[in-house]
Amino acid sequence: MSTNKVERYSDADLAEFKDLILGKIAKANTQLEMYQSAYMNDSSNGTDDTSPTFKAFDEGSEVMSKEANSQLAIRQEKFIRDLKNALIRIENKSYGICRVTGKLIQKERLLLVPHATLSIEAKNLQ
Repeated sequence: MSTNKVERYSDADLAEFKDLILGKIAKANTQLEMYQSAYMNDSSNGTDDTSPTFKAFDEGSEVMSKEANSQLAIRQEKFIRDLKNALIRIENKSYGICRVTGKLIQKERLLLVPHATLSIEAKNLQ
């Protein structure tokens, strides 16, 4: 092996990471659909409380709930984008290389955070 060559994960490791990421994308897409349907669903199926005492509270909590689900959906979309970017790095064979130090990110870290682009060392420097 040449000393000029950048250290990288083996093709077998990359395939393992790819399978992991594809599974996470599938789960994340399912959750995203759930969040989106929760904040887009305006139908209450006839369960509205007609009591004027709780009407304002219900409307406020409904708006808060929709906002919370909207925020969750935005975070989930970002997570999916980050995972898809990780797949691109796998195809480029640059996956798992810290963008700051240029060293390999520990496999244990990538198994927990498969879209990581920083090693623990670089993360601690921030």
